[in-house]
Amino acid sequence: MILRDAVRVLVANWDGSYTVPSRRLYPHQWSWDSAFIAIGNARWSPRRARSELLALFGSQWRDGRVPHIVFNPRVPEGAYFPGPEFWMVRAPSGSATSGIVQPPVHALAAWQVHLAEPDPVFLRRLYPRLVAQQDFLRAARRSPEGLISIVHPWESGMDNSPAWDLPLAAVEAGPAGVTRKDLGHVSADERPTDRDYECYVALARAYRDTGYRRAGAFRVEDPLFNAAYGVAELSLAKIAEVCGADPEPHHQEAAAITAAMVEHLFDEGLFHSRDVLTGHLLRSSSAAGLVPLMLPDLPRDIANTLIGTALDLFGLKDGVLPSFAPSAPEYDRARYWRGPSWINLSWLVWQGLRHRRADLAGPLADGMIRAVTESGFREYFDPFTLQGHGCHDFSWSAALVLDVAAEHGLDGVPAPGGQLGQELGGLGEADDVGDHVPA
Repeated sequence: MILRDAVRVLVANWDGSYTVPSRRLYPHQWSWDSAFIAIGNARWSPRRARSELLALFGSQWRDGRVPHIVFNPRVPEGAYFPGPEFWMVRAPSGSATSGIVQPPVHALAAWQVHLAEPDPVFLRRLYPRLVAQQDFLRAARRSPEGLISIVHPWESGMDNSPAWDLPLAAVEAGPAGVTRKDLGHVSADERPTDRDYECYVALARAYRDTGYRRAGAFRVEDPLFNAAYGVAELSLAKIAEVCGADPEPHHQEAAAITAAMVEHLFDEGLFHSRDVLTGHLLRSSSAAGLVPLMLPDLPRDIANTLIGTALDLFGLKDGVLPSFAPSAPEYDRARYWRGPSWINLSWLVWQGLRHRRADLAGPLADGMIRAVTESGFREYFDPFTLQGHGCHDFSWSAALVLDVAAEHGLDGVPAPGGQLGQELGGLGEADDVGDHVPA
């Protein structure tokens, strides 16, 4: 039943060539959401999974950046802020987009989609666009330390993480001058504060006013973002082999980013962000610091230390991963990225544990499934009670549970593997999504 419910969420949020995160609060296409959604869709509808990624990359900029939002022109202006009238940009395709990015989890998603239903033509179409995405990050965001920086908290995907409290405190921001649409759908106690939004708008406006070329008062090297960048290079190495390209430069780049992260971001048992403007580590207890477990070349002693931190600081032995350590003074069990458990963050750490510590990966998979079973496909969850928060029928929660179920099974039931698509086949498959896929 839970798997069919997950598919029903994805079908309900399907918009012809991509999937919105939720119908009410997020009515457009989001970048890393679409990557996670494609991974789940691949388990029951590989056609939709391919369409999801191709639709997103159809709005890639000429400089290679993949915008964090592609706006649906059918959604009325003012229905979401900041909308296209704020960002004031259009991709070469003509789509209105934002001007910032999100973690580059897309090459990993493309490879996962290919594994579900091998399609070299799909990979050949996407490979140069994925390479261009990485090239943009190297050209525009690489620091002298060899790390990739973000210029806005939204680019981290973990908008109001306590990891950003210190650099945001230095941002000069007045009233945003907008009515917050999010509070019409979700309790203010579960969302970023007004001060957070004032900073977000000020930073986005300043970046926009430079033509999206120069970073302003926020420039941070984030471990989750850099780990995603490294995993993207490893995925591109596999894709390159299918496409007849040289995989070695991708392997070299993945090794370089891993080494730079170990040298500059690892301290006191966890990976931390680094403020590029001050040169100081932003030491915090964010679970983003566990995501480098995904990097296979991470030194064994570092990986073992990270796993110890996951157990001691985050209580991973209980099978649920909070986004911030519960013992930290900044922890808030219900407020967005300041403590609640998120399916996508848990999934990323699960990926890092699967080939290192199966005894911990299994309970974490069970915890993700238990959360949606008890509270539905919510945006995020209380790490202790599993009470759901944020949006209902959230797409990546549904999508990634499909992927977890396919690999791990449901609470100890063996994974259905290749049977999952057959068991769920027919739900929504009547759509000829190929008619909507960009060239």
